[in-house]
Amino acid sequence: MTVRRAAKPIPAADAKPFRAPVTVDVGHGPVAVPSTLQASRLLMSVEWPGRRDASHTEAVETCLKVLDGHRSTEEARAVFTVAAAKAGVLIGR
Repeated sequence: MTVRRAAKPIPAADAKPFRAPVTVDVGHGPVAVPSTLQASRLLMSVEWPGRRDASHTEAVETCLKVLDGHRSTEEARAVFTVAAAKAGVLIGR
């Protein structure tokens, strides 16, 4: 299985990198989501499948708070993982 990176790289400090990428598949093959910035981009894109339920909303809000410096990247990774699992796009754990 080939895993590609989401979007183009940006400076690590600005991206708020995760300790380990979260791998998802939103219909174009596996994508490694390495940071809070990439997770927020994917969550807010038209590519995100399924309903925009409470777990999706929490993930978006948490990612934005991390980017503003008010939450940790591990919190963002955790809620992004939950939202991806509920949307049926999480690969592995």
